[in-house]
Amino acid sequence: MTSFVAFSQSQQPAVRITTPDRATLLDQLSDRMARRQGFTLATLNLDHVVKLDHDPAFREAYMAHSHVVADGNPIVWLCRMADYKVDGAEVELLPGSELVKPLLDLAGRHDVPVALVGSTADTLATAAARIEAAHPGVRIVARIAPAFPFDAQGADADAVIDELRASGARMVFLALGAPRQEVFAARAARQLTDCGFASVGAGIDFIAGSQHRAPAWVQRMAMEWAWRMLSNPRRLAGRYAGCFAVLPALVRTARAARPANAR
Repeated sequence: MTSFVAFSQSQQPAVRITTPDRATLLDQLSDRMARRQGFTLATLNLDHVVKLDHDPAFREAYMAHSHVVADGNPIVWLCRMADYKVDGAEVELLPGSELVKPLLDLAGRHDVPVALVGSTADTLATAAARIEAAHPGVRIVARIAPAFPFDAQGADADAVIDELRASGARMVFLALGAPRQEVFAARAARQLTDCGFASVGAGIDFIAGSQHRAPAWVQRMAMEWAWRMLSNPRRLAGRYAGCFAVLPALVRTARAARPANAR
């Protein structure tokens, strides 16, 4: 597969979108669940792009993931600017928060025990109750809310891995925030080889109702980032400023990567 380097301003190997659309992703993950084969799912957005060029552990973890999808319209637009396709298919928008419910449906279909990791104990308890009510057959066998700050590479991670192993979970939703959740997923997947790890950010909080997504009309306008920033400007203003700062260079790189016959 031809790599396009719009996701890296360094000389290191580029992170690639590996899976273009929801149907392909769910087919692949369903097959892995059926065969008791693990996976790691990351959802690439502009904030991750900024972090990837400055955090070697984050980059190494991303490169180890079996599945990477586009979480954010800018990533989709950059892929199209570069004429980047996966097995001939255009990259589509796949927000991590929108993948929780279809992955739960797969877990129920394949009788795969589920664990929730991250957020707070109260949020996980509420989310677990709502999940089991909405998805008959889904079993939440572990709810783990590590203390903050969580060390994704040390003893904290090892303790969570031990708890997951003891629970028998084979589908783990991670709500630890980037880069912790991706770094933890890569570490845990090496030890729990029949377990799937999906980094879903605020997806669990959305189910519990402790956070709320932007209205559908805001999402259709590709302005969800603005909604989120206005809801928490102190935490998010700097993050989005960093994202906007890298966009011009990413656009230039994407255009340069576009094949000559497609320009």
